[in-house]
Parts: sequence; structure tokens; C-alpha cells
Amino acid sequence: MNLKYWKLPVALFFLFLISSCGSKTKDTKTVHQNSASSSALSVEGFVVEPSVLNSSIVVAGTLLPFEETEIHPEVAGKVVMLSVREGAVVRRGTLLAKLFDGDLQAQLQKLKVQLQIANKTQERQEELLKIGGISQQDYDLSLLNVSTIKADMQILQAAINKTVIRAPFDGKLGFKNISIGAYITPTTVITTIRQVSKLKLEFSVPEKYSTKVDVGNSVAFSTESSDKKYSAKIVARESGITQETRSLKVHAIVENVDKGVTSGGFAKVNFDMGDNNQAIMVPSQAIIPEARDKKVIRYHDGTASFITVVTGTRDSSKVEILSGLAVGDTIVTTGLLSIKPGSKIKISSLKK
Repeated sequence: MNLKYWKLPVALFFLFLISSCGSKTKDTKTVHQNSASSSALSVEGFVVEPSVLNSSIVVAGTLLPFEETEIHPEVAGKVVMLSVREGAVVRRGTLLAKLFDGDLQAQLQKLKVQLQIANKTQERQEELLKIGGISQQDYDLSLLNVSTIKADMQILQAAINKTVIRAPFDGKLGFKNISIGAYITPTTVITTIRQVSKLKLEFSVPEKYSTKVDVGNSVAFSTESSDKKYSAKIVARESGITQETRSLKVHAIVENVDKGVTSGGFAKVNFDMGDNNQAIMVPSQAIIPEARDKKVIRYHDGTASFITVVTGTRDSSKVEILSGLAVGDTIVTTGLLSIKPGSKIKISSLKK
């Protein structure tokens, strides 16, 4: 075959190949563009805006007697009288028990007789001193004897008073631990007494809320035995944060006590921290808890970035953000497990 006859078909074949490759290149570019567009994960977003937050926390508390003490004798002795009625409400100074004091009373009686004689002696020597019958020194010795006997009588009277056990304040008596005839010592617990006309509410506030505790403020609480809401007034706060729990211990006084409020009972304290008109609240599902901190995913120009945040109080659906976000930021609320730092995302819907 002549060479000039087969050159034309070969040239047409190469033109066809070049045209086909160009078309495939264009189709490939189009596919890659469509693939990149479709790879961006579609998620829902939330726009951060300031809101009003009436923040409060619920902490556990314990109701304690306003005053409570064990009743001990000051001296050892035999119980000769006992008037402890378990559960009775007594007034301050009420006689509860009496120890044997016969020996002390006998000594006191002896000193009374000695004092009578010493007084008569001192009176006679005073008359003699006026007429110069005795020296001033002799008279002073008789006067000293009178004073010494009186001092001994006061010491004995104080010892006798220690054999009498009385209620130290108004309160309710506990169980009786002894009986008449028992020999007791200062380590013996006769009974306990609690002032229950008003109670003390003890609770602890987390360290980050300690600045909100002010003496004089009121807190609301409820008990397990009643649905009624009670009020207590803060009267004291601990001088420092408890190292073990990182919390501040607080004492409040409960004035209005009824059957629903019992000493030793559990209390749920609603601690109100006031209103914040510029609070940043985000949906709870947007928070990603980690081992040491918490994060949210922020959307910016189609890219996801993980931001560490500090959270505060929460309600049924939202969490307060104390730091990490600013007003106007957009965060992701769905598909959190499928997103990695730097992932391409697109917002399908926004909420505020």
C-alpha cells in the first residue's frame, strides 16, 4: 500500500484520542468538585446571644440543733435524785440530778459553828482594843481567823453546788443514761439536751460560687418529710475553703420550726445567686465532655474548630458558658461525633 494513503486514517485516530482525553479530564474535574461539595457534613447550628439567667443551685444540707450538749457531772458521786424525763422540754436552770453531799454539808456545818465562835472572839477583842487591853496585832489575828473561816465556807459551798446538775439552756432532753443510786464521774453522760425551738442549717457551696455567699441573705430549703418550702437566714460562713471538697461551709438559722423540720434531718437547699442579664447559654447537647475539660464545636467559614469552655449553672435544656465563647459565635448542636477538628461542615438550620 502506498504510504500517503494510510497517513490520513492514523491522523484521524490520534485526533479522536486527544478529544476523548480532554472530555474525560473535564468530567473528572466536575466529579471532584461535586464530591468536595457533597463531603461537607450538614449540621444544625446555634447562634450565641446574651440572655437573662436567674441562676440557682441545689445543694445538700443538714439540719442541726441551734445548741446541743451532753450533760456531765462536774464531780464524782452517788446519784440521790434524778428528774430526767426523756423527751421533755425544760427551762434553763431546771434541776436534773443531785449527787450525795452529806459529807460536804457536815463540814459546812462545822465551819458555821467555828464562824460563830470566831465572830464573838473578834467582837470581845475589839472592845479590849478600845481600852488598850490588847495589842492591834492580837485583834488583827482574830479578824484574820474570821475571814479564813468564811473563805473555807465559800469553797465548801462551791463543792456542794457542783453536786447539783441543772439544764444549761432551754431545750429538749434526750435519753436517760443513768438511774438513781448509780456512782458517776465527770466522764459519765447523764443525758443530752438540744435547743430545738430554732435550728441551724449547715450546707456547703462549691468554691466557684463562694463569692455569692453573704451574711444576712436568705436561702430556701425543703425536707424529705414535707413538701413545704422553708426559709433560713445566713449567719456565718467558714473562714476558708475546705481543702478536701473545695467548697465553702455555710451556717443559716431556721426560726420557723414545725413538725416538718427535725434536727438531724436532710435538707435540699436552693441557693439563689441572683440575675445575670448578659449570660451566655447554649444547648446542653452542644457540650462535649472530656477528661479534663469541656469543649464545643464552633463554625467559621465552613470549618469546624474545637473550643475549650468553662461551664457554670444549667437548667433543663441549657448550660451557662463562663468563658470560651463570645456573643455572635455559631456552634454546632448535631452530628458532634462525626466531626473532627478542621472538618468541612455546612449549617442546614440556625437556632437562637
